[in-house]
Amino acid sequence: MNSASRPARPTHRGLWLMVATTLLAAGCSTPMDPRKDSQLHSAAYTTDRPVVRPTRSVSSFSDSLMCMDHMLRAAQLPTTLITSKQVVDYSSRVPVAVKDMIITSLSQMSRLSNAFRYVDYEVDIVRQDTVQNLTTILLNNNQMQLQRPALYVSGAIAFVDQNVVTNRFGAGTSASRLDTGYSSNRTATVIGLEMHLGDFRTRTLIPGLDSANEVVIGGGGQGLDVAGRIGSYGVNFNVGRDYALGTGGAMRTLVDLATVELVGKWARVPYWQCLTLEQNHPDFQRQMRDWFAESGGVGQARLVQSSLIAQGYLQAGADVLAMDSPALRTALAQFQVDNLLVPTGVLDFSTYERAMRHFVALAADGSLQRVGWGPSGPTSTLAQAAPVRGAARGLALTSTEGLPRRIDMQIENTLPPGVPPTFEVGEQVFASVTVSRTSHLYCYFSDPAGNVMRLTPNNVNTHSLVGANQAVRLPDWMVPNPAFVMDATSPGVERVACYASDDDALARLPAPLQGAGLVTVPGYRGLEDIDRAFTQGLGEGRFSRAELNWQVVPRKAPPPAAPQPAPASAAR
Repeated sequence: MNSASRPARPTHRGLWLMVATTLLAAGCSTPMDPRKDSQLHSAAYTTDRPVVRPTRSVSSFSDSLMCMDHMLRAAQLPTTLITSKQVVDYSSRVPVAVKDMIITSLSQMSRLSNAFRYVDYEVDIVRQDTVQNLTTILLNNNQMQLQRPALYVSGAIAFVDQNVVTNRFGAGTSASRLDTGYSSNRTATVIGLEMHLGDFRTRTLIPGLDSANEVVIGGGGQGLDVAGRIGSYGVNFNVGRDYALGTGGAMRTLVDLATVELVGKWARVPYWQCLTLEQNHPDFQRQMRDWFAESGGVGQARLVQSSLIAQGYLQAGADVLAMDSPALRTALAQFQVDNLLVPTGVLDFSTYERAMRHFVALAADGSLQRVGWGPSGPTSTLAQAAPVRGAARGLALTSTEGLPRRIDMQIENTLPPGVPPTFEVGEQVFASVTVSRTSHLYCYFSDPAGNVMRLTPNNVNTHSLVGANQAVRLPDWMVPNPAFVMDATSPGVERVACYASDDDALARLPAPLQGAGLVTVPGYRGLEDIDRAFTQGLGEGRFSRAELNWQVVPRKAPPPAAPQPAPASAAR
């Protein structure tokens, strides 16, 4: 019998294929039981969650917005209603909510100054939501009043020039048993944003109040390929790394810059001082990131601890070098709240950068250098200041056991510069107060006769805890029905004093001061009695105090009316 008549013998590969086919057929013949996968399914709850903590969205000009807020507050500008149009992207390549970024920028510039209130009214039917529909119904039935804004923001993403600059490089080698290849590429895309400020009453764009800026976003990559052969087997190896700068962060940077420019030009304040901060330099955060990575865990804790002590969040000499120290976590969480960060109590890069940015600067070579550091760490730049008497501004800074807290009070009425604040009887007075750290705040009013009442907290605003650098309005003119109004009552000197402490102070004050707000406190005459009560209840130096006062004068008599001519029909 020849070899062609012999039966074919299965190879090893054929045997394995037959076994796999048999097992697969057996497995598919019965339905799968999901209960057997319950342990796997239970992990989906946690696997679906992010693996890193969220962080505050910031741009290169976030500090410029805060700087503008202080500048607008110092200029004592009245609150202005503002709105904005939808910012159109004609390129359809930047899917970013620019209008909401504008709202955030305006809000950041109004935390202290109350410079702007945004009128949220959507005219586009397609974008209207339930709130807008209810607003329209109430407006049509004369059950709601909509205040007309004074200004509006208009703009567009003017252009997106993709891959303006492209750099590519590639090289490779080939041999009988080894092939190699290397490639790299870099690209740059330019995005342009133009924004304008308009007068809402006339729907005209104000000449000169415009902003046109561009930003470059880039991308790059590198790749390495290696392929070889060993006998009848082949091996292929590929590795690469890429980066791409996103459009979201670039657009937020452009919007913050444009908003600072428009508001600065409109308010006629030196806004360029807020744009030249070293923190705005693109390399600042990258250098800070390198320093953060190089300092290590213990080094980070020591640096941040020194900064928190200098800024008043930790007591001097506190031994909290451990990263998991409860005292350090509490101080970090408080610091994060005051600096608009996510309050995690964990020392991440955002917290590190915020804590250290006032004690480092960019050197001429682009590296970071230390500034404002004493022998053992950062030195606070805050200085002692007494309350300003008889002025439209009250400022106080106390320092007890290394815990400085700044209170800033200001009369918000438009007053002539360089003239002591004076009001006529019956004229309304508007003031505001801020604290540098989250604190319990208590404000008292004293009339010329010495009668004293607590303005806040009261029956409407019952909480005494206020956030850092958040303007507390006295009265709250932003709401339709404020808890109280401050009218100049009678000729003389009227005074308002505010007290701030770390803990709730009412329970430690005498019983008459624990009563309801906005009523005369029995048995107390003048703010000096309130000072003594706080000193006795909390202790000397355990609270901060600032004061405003103004002169009240009698109302001026209206000028006599001019005699009216006799009617023509009565003339003889």
